[in-house]
Amino acid sequence: MKEIDATELNAWRTEGKEHQLIDVREPHEFEAGNLGGEPIPMGDILDRVHDLRSDVPVVMQCRSGGRSGAVVTALETKFGMDNLYNLRGGAQAWAAQVDPSMEVA
Repeated sequence: MKEIDATELNAWRTEGKEHQLIDVREPHEFEAGNLGGEPIPMGDILDRVHDLRSDVPVVMQCRSGGRSGAVVTALETKFGMDNLYNLRGGAQAWAAQVDPSMEVA
């Protein structure tokens, strides 16, 4: 599984590198604070795989990296996707390394 850390993702954003960010947390977690990604809860991801882009890197993100890592592994195994990245440390790492003002639920 490929991973990206918060500072690398921030650099992608600063540089304008095209990517898709998917937040696999539950709606109440997303509403509490988010990185601006597209909310697709972990339980819905297999039904919404068609919403994932295949032409750019897709970064999966959750609170700490565990759920998003499981999603990456499942999608790689089931669909053979090879453009997926897990945000190592998730929203907690983003808040600690990039945006300390962000609330993390």
